[in-house]
Parts: sequence; structure tokens; C-alpha cells
Amino acid sequence: MALVFSGADVMCATGDPTYSTPYLLAQRAGQKVQMEFLHQNKLSDFPRSENASSSEASLFMDGFLYISAGPAKTPQDRRGRDDMARRWCTLEGGFLSYYESERSAAAIGRVDVTEVVSLAISNCETITGAGAVFTVELYLQTERVLIVGAETQATQHDWIQALTKCFIPPKVEALLQKDSDLIGRLKYKEGHDLYYWRTGWFTLEGSALRFTSGDDEEEEVLQLKQLQELTVSTHTEGEDKIQVLLMVECGRILYIHGFNKMDFSLWHSAITLAAGTDGKALGDQQLTKNGVPIIVDSCIAFVTQYGLCQEGVYQRKGDPARVSLLLEEFTRDARNVKLREKEHHLEDVTDTLKSFLSQAEDALLTKELYPYWVSALDEKDERRRVKKYSTFIESLPKINRSTLEALLQHLYRIQQCSHLNQMPGGKLATVFSACLFQTRGQTSQEISVVHDLISNYVTLFSVNVDQVQQMERENSFITRWNEKKDTSFSPAGDLIFEVYLEKRVPEQCCLIKVSPSMRPSELAETVLSMKNTTFKADDLWTTFEVIENGELERPLHHSEKILEQVLEWSTLECPSSAFLLIKKFPGGTRMASDKDHLHCRKGDYLKFSDGCSKLLPGHKFQDKYVTLGAEKLLLYRDIKNTKAERTIQLKTVKCYLGLKKKLKSPTNWGFTVYTDKQQWHFCCDKRETQVSWVTDIIAAKFGSDLHSKGTADLQTFSGRAVTDCTKAPMYDSHNKQVFPQLMDRRVSLGDGNSKTTRVPELPLKLLTIPKSPKLSDVSKSKTLPISPKPSDMNKTKTTAHSLKTPELPLRRTSVDVGVPHQLPSPALSKHVQPMPLQTSPQSSSSSSKALNKKPFLGGEGVMPPNLMNELNSVLSKTGRKNND
Repeated sequence: MALVFSGADVMCATGDPTYSTPYLLAQRAGQKVQMEFLHQNKLSDFPRSENASSSEASLFMDGFLYISAGPAKTPQDRRGRDDMARRWCTLEGGFLSYYESERSAAAIGRVDVTEVVSLAISNCETITGAGAVFTVELYLQTERVLIVGAETQATQHDWIQALTKCFIPPKVEALLQKDSDLIGRLKYKEGHDLYYWRTGWFTLEGSALRFTSGDDEEEEVLQLKQLQELTVSTHTEGEDKIQVLLMVECGRILYIHGFNKMDFSLWHSAITLAAGTDGKALGDQQLTKNGVPIIVDSCIAFVTQYGLCQEGVYQRKGDPARVSLLLEEFTRDARNVKLREKEHHLEDVTDTLKSFLSQAEDALLTKELYPYWVSALDEKDERRRVKKYSTFIESLPKINRSTLEALLQHLYRIQQCSHLNQMPGGKLATVFSACLFQTRGQTSQEISVVHDLISNYVTLFSVNVDQVQQMERENSFITRWNEKKDTSFSPAGDLIFEVYLEKRVPEQCCLIKVSPSMRPSELAETVLSMKNTTFKADDLWTTFEVIENGELERPLHHSEKILEQVLEWSTLECPSSAFLLIKKFPGGTRMASDKDHLHCRKGDYLKFSDGCSKLLPGHKFQDKYVTLGAEKLLLYRDIKNTKAERTIQLKTVKCYLGLKKKLKSPTNWGFTVYTDKQQWHFCCDKRETQVSWVTDIIAAKFGSDLHSKGTADLQTFSGRAVTDCTKAPMYDSHNKQVFPQLMDRRVSLGDGNSKTTRVPELPLKLLTIPKSPKLSDVSKSKTLPISPKPSDMNKTKTTAHSLKTPELPLRRTSVDVGVPHQLPSPALSKHVQPMPLQTSPQSSSSSSKALNKKPFLGGEGVMPPNLMNELNSVLSKTGRKNND
């Protein structure tokens, strides 16, 4: 005791192996006052270093607990247990020992608390033969479970605090501040780092799963009610097979597995229970990523997809037995209920939605606000009345607000098609007023309030013009689809589509909800996650739009919106023949490294057909010279022709891999270019050529690579000159290709007239040529190749020296070649602009003859190598460096 009062810890070592603590010494001596003192200070612990292990925690705890070393029970079965015996327990030195009684000298059993991997807490009473207790389950690495019970929750809490300090590192003790149901450590992987397992500390608090690695990282939270995917799969790790739990929430992916089968089973059952529906309140439901109950979201999507044009939708009565069964399925596991047209009736789904809203624990508009909603009708001015409604909506609980917004958006859409479904806002308000207020009867005030909410949805939720136009487009496509009488597939809005992974077979099908803003990469990641497919960022999984029963497929550019593309299927002869496919497409990366980079124009001979049946079968495909220009695709009879036979604007095209079988193409490789009014069919000699043309056309149309997240690496043709693409590309720190030799630098002449050409791989970027009468007579709109004479070289040297005089801020001057030079005007140099490229494959024939040179594809001149060397020589003589 002298040591304790001198500052020693109550758990200081005594040197006696049997009575190792001051408390045990006092107990042996029968010193009850000292025992009481030590007992009251049993949770005090001495300062420990940051690197101290949990087993060094100087904690002491004792008291009576109920102990059972039998198998653990599921949360549903924890209310009864007859095998628990009352024992005297002590916690010291990281060991939990239990005795027959407080006077027993030998322990019946001992557990090393540092081996605990999970600790499960029961917040409800467990009935034992001796009475009700509050239990704690300790799961050990040795696959052993020890269950301890306390007579009160306060005692249970004290023991939990003491036990967790023995195996939880100090860095993650913040997790213990929560009222958790489950605490422990697990192996986990998340995001795209799916190749390395990490050890993390997890707590389950209600429906929130919190975890951290303990490496100075912030605590992360997974909302289990909003999981989009919750599945178990078996993975092979070396020679062992382990069970892995996959969770996907709002695009986040998390894999976890336990240290043993018992541990994994504990977490799996607890997470499944927390992620499920456990009541009738809105907050007890399984939710979407937007915080809307899945049952509401699924019913709305189904009705929009199949009932938007149905007369009297929401007024028809469903079958009570089927409605009750559907409600039960949603209550059991809403996440795995898939509504399909062939399996579910429209009227059953509408009644299911109305029944859920009517039977929810609280009204969607809340009973507390009922007087306020009704009193708002006293305001005759609609603007002021709507403003009051907005105030009431803001005061709703978050889940009520998000659910109300989703429902009103749906009813607003139904109302917009009332000329087809005969359901204007008044009728919809009559149907839904009792559901939203949960009143037995219907009053005119309730109907008026709901009618106001539907009619003013756009104002109440600040819906922008783009969203309204999107809904109108979707409604238009749905009505057109119904006119075609093709009910096998009718997409709309935020709806569900069948998406296939790698091939169109039933076992590879996923039902995916596609929002108006979803992009191809998000869709691909969603499908891969649902199919438990491990992928890396450089795997280049691509979303394809497949039409004509699989004969044609188009890789979607990363900037395209999935829903907009799918809705255009309504213009096809057979919309149900189209589908979405996810598969790898390595060809999409060729633009980053291949010699045919976007800065180069493309030209080659291809076999062409426009599908015209006037030609004989053996002559449908004709050889044509095809060029890919700045904004156009052009066809020439041959390379010598200057006038294109056909021209198509790239911004209007869709380019598909493949050809229709009925065309009987001469090769197996080809691509099809679609526009609103025509189709072009091209044959290639090999697959590499086929992929090259398709990816080039797509990249030229959108101004960036197929998979790129930005357009910095690939830019449009407009305003770009032809360059030497045989030079190896350069990449910056972000792995984006850069072209240091292609900077736009030019100086205008005094009269404002100039011709510009680009010199690749030289520090002098542009040559400025004054307008010549002879050149203008040849061609007023073409930039001609430069063919300097030896006498011009001396002028070049003189010009280079003379250009030292003026200094232009942040610009380098250019060199005038082959003509008497004129000093540039600094004032005018600020307003110069690069000259646009021409789209003709050749210069005019007259200019070609005059210069006796074969025209270069693109129409711009390229500096001859001898002049390049001469210019470098000039630079070295003037004291400039090449990297200037």
C-alpha cells in the first residue's frame, strides 16, 4: 500500500507468483479496507508508451460474471441460455481468469484476451437459469468462444471497456466511443486495390459499419442500409479457400474476411441483419444510394417503364394475394427483389407501392405537420403557398424528404403524359392523398395539398431546365416505343436494363438501374462488382452498344451518357435486338502510342459500300480512298482526286465494329458508319486496321481518347497541322502525352496578311510568309509546300540575325523564309491566331504541277530536312539553344 500511495499503479508487480497484485495480497491478508480501495481504483492504468503492446495494459477488474464456454448463438437466439454459471472473475495482465468462488485459489479457466479477434455485445437481456443477464461474446483466434454475462448493463459496460483495452490498439480507441454491437479486426480490401489484404479494426453500430486501418487514416463509414450488393463468395488464397463478403455502397467496393470460419460467420450474419429490413419505419428499410427505400424506388421504376402510357394507371386494383406476397418479399430482402414485366402485373406493383406508404410506421408527410399542410391552403396566392410548402418539406426528416422528392418526380412524369394515361394531377392526388397523410377518409383539403405538390414539383425541389427537358425527352421516347408495339423492352428515366458481361447469355446478365447521368465507366464497374470480377484500372473494360442482334457493336466514349444512347434504340426497326455489353477492349488505348496519333490525318484505301442494291452482288464493295479530316470523313475515287465523292460530318456519326451479314462483305473485318439518313460500310484487310479506324473516328468526334477522363492528351483536329508522327511520344508525370515541339508561335506582318506552316522538331515553331501575288494566283486558300532556293538560305541567315532587335513578351519570333523580310509589329503580335487546317487531301492540281511535287495529305507544307539543318545552324550562330 505504501508503494501505491507513493504513486505506483494498483496493478504493480508484487514479486509473488501466486499473489501477483496488491489486491490479491490484501485479499490473502483479509484487509477489507485495502481491498475496497484497490477495487474502486481497479480501472486506473499507468501511462504507457505509444509502442506498448496491449498485453502490457495495466488493468485490473474483478467481480461475479456468468460464464459459458459453449458455442455462440445467432443474435435471434440470444434471448435464452441455460448453460451459464456464476463465477468469480479477475482481469489482470491481459488474462481473464474465472474461479468457482472468490475464495478459490485455483482458476477453473483462463483466457488470453490479446487473442480476441471479435467481441459481440448483446444490448438485450439473455435469460439464464439464474436470471436475466447482459452478455458479451469473446471470439478467439483458436476458434474458441467465451461468453460472459453481467447482471446489469452498467457492469457489462465496465467489463467491455476493460476487455477492449487489452486487445484494441490505442490508435483506434476512438472506435470504442460508439455504442457498438460488434467490435473486432478483419482482413479487408477496398476500391481498386483488390490485390492486397490489409488488417483493419471494425465496429458495427446499428446499420453503420465503421472501420480504420489504424495507420493514421481517417475512420470510414459504410451505410449498410444503402448497400447495392451484399454477397458471399469463395476465394483461393494460396492453398486455402476462404469465404469473402463483398459489399458495394454508392460505387464503393469493400471485401472482408475473418481470421477463421467462426469469426467470418459472426460478421456475415451481423452485417446481413443490419443491412436488412427490420421494421416498418422508412429508416428501417433497405435504401438506395439516394436514401430512398428500395421498395419505393423499384415500384416507381417499374411503373414508369411499363405503365406511363397505360390508361387509368394507379386506379386499377391488383390481386390482394399477389400484393401481399410482393410486400413480404420486399420486407424480407428488398435488395434482391427484381420486378420483371413477365413475372409481375402492373396493377399489383402500383398497389404494393400504395400499401407500403399507407402501412409505414409514420406518414410520409408526417402526422405532426398535418395541421400545417392543411392550413397552407388559406393562402390564396399560389407563390406564397408553395413557399410555405417548401418550408414544411425542409423540416421533414431526411429520408422522408428524399422519398417524397422521388415520388413527386414520378407523379409529375405521370401527369405530363395524362393525354395518354388519363391521369391528370387531380386524379393522382385523389389516389395518393390517403397514402401520404395516412388518413382513413379523404378530404378535399388533403387532395388539394397533394395536387399542389405534384403540380409544383419543379419549383419545390429546384429542378433545373436540363432535368425537365430530360424527362420530356424520356417521355417522348416511351410514347414512340409504345407506338411501335414493341413491349419486350421499353426503357425510360432512372430505369432498369439488362447488361451482359462478355457475352449475351442468361448467366452473365445483370439488371442495372441506369440514371440519366450514368457514364460507361460507372456502368462497367457496377457490372464487374455485381459479378465479383476482380479488375484493375488498366484492364480497359469497355461498355459496348450492340445492335442488329449482335452483328454491330460500338464502344461507348467515356463522355457519353448511357441512357441517352439506349433511348435512341426506339428509332431502330427492332429495338429489342439491341443490348449493352461489358468486355475488355485493348484497342481503345492505341491512340496514346500508335504512330497514327490524332494530330495526324488518316488516309488509306478501303473497300466501300453504301448498301445500295443496284450493283451486282460481286461488286457491292468498291475500292475508295478514305481520309479522316478535321471534322469530316471523306471518300475519293483514288488518291489523285482532289474532289471528294462523299463527305460526312463526324459530329453526326456513330461508328460500329462489324458489318451486316446480308451485305456479304469480301473480308471478315469491317466497320459501319451510321448517320440519321445513311449508312456507310467499310471492309478492312485485318482486325488491327478495323479497330484503328473505329477508335480514330470516335476520338476525332469527341476530341479525346476512348477511355480518357479528360481531353488534355488528345485534342480535336481543328487548327492542328500535320506533324511527323514517327517520333516516339512523350508523357508527363500524369501519363498524358505531350508534344513540346508543337507550340503555337507566330508573328503577324505589318499588313496583317500571313501564311503559316509548322516546322516539327525545331525550336522555331512557325514560318511566316508574306502574301505573294504568284502564290495567290495559284491558290488563294491553300497553304503550299515550301521549296526554298539556295539563294534564299542567305536571306534566312540575315533574317535570323535581324530578329534579335524586337522583344516580344512571352513569345518567340518566327523566321521569314525565301522572301524579303519585314520586322514584326509587337502590337499586332498579340492578336495573332493559328491558321485552320484544310480538309482537301491534296493541293490544287495547278499548284501541284507548278511545284512538281506530290501533294501531301492535309494540304500543308512540311519543312524539308535540308532547311531544318540550316535553321539549326543559324540558331547556333546566333547563340540560341535548341530548347529555346
